[in-house]
Amino acid sequence: MAGGLSFLCNISGAPSPLLSSPTNNSLSLNAPSKRRWIKAEIQEIRVCTNRTCRRQGSLQTLETLSGLAPPNITVKSSGCLGRCGAGPNLVALPGNGVVGHCGTAARAAQVMVGLLLRGHDSDNTAAKTGLEMLALRKRAQNELDDGNFSQAELLLSQAIKLEPFGGIHILYKDRSRARLALGNYSGALEDATEALTFAPQYPEAYICQGDAFLVMDQFDSAEKSYLTSLQIDPSIRRSKSFKARIAKLEEKLAAANMP
Repeated sequence: MAGGLSFLCNISGAPSPLLSSPTNNSLSLNAPSKRRWIKAEIQEIRVCTNRTCRRQGSLQTLETLSGLAPPNITVKSSGCLGRCGAGPNLVALPGNGVVGHCGTAARAAQVMVGLLLRGHDSDNTAAKTGLEMLALRKRAQNELDDGNFSQAELLLSQAIKLEPFGGIHILYKDRSRARLALGNYSGALEDATEALTFAPQYPEAYICQGDAFLVMDQFDSAEKSYLTSLQIDPSIRRSKSFKARIAKLEEKLAAANMP
């Protein structure tokens, strides 16, 4: 424990012998019955946020696609993709051409469904479900920010029941936060772990898992979860909230070791 905690406190970014980084890059969809629908060759979607596309709504497109994407699909902004005036434009990689006129959330959802799913569900139904999920998650985020944790938990549970084709790992992570705040520590841990079944490389879920272990006084497990999040995303070491978590872990550990 001491060696690993020293590593966390120093926030050095060096490899740790305690854990190896997760390497499970397999495709994770939100329901087992949907796994055969995915076009697994899509790895990344880039949305132009250059001046012209930005004026046409590309930031909303970027936000919508980021919220809808399964965890194995990266969504990021890009420079000009050409075809200015026909935007907002995006491109799916590898091997897909530029898709234009993606200026609304509804259009972005339809494009995402068309890029990722193979026909079992209608584009309209899958896209509509995804947008309903995003709306519920946004409302839940507002409730979390306002400290209304019970309402946030309810909204997130409703969103999870929709079984959208992407983004469910974020829902479980957010509900873990709400349940932790409500004192439902076992539920928070279950949700963080569930998020990681869909997104094994999701550092925020490891942080939520660590938070749950910490309040349950499972210090070794909390340390390992925090350490794994740092291994996946070393930039976390600069976060004030992450440093505060490590300080709290140190404090609790010191109190537990007092004679």
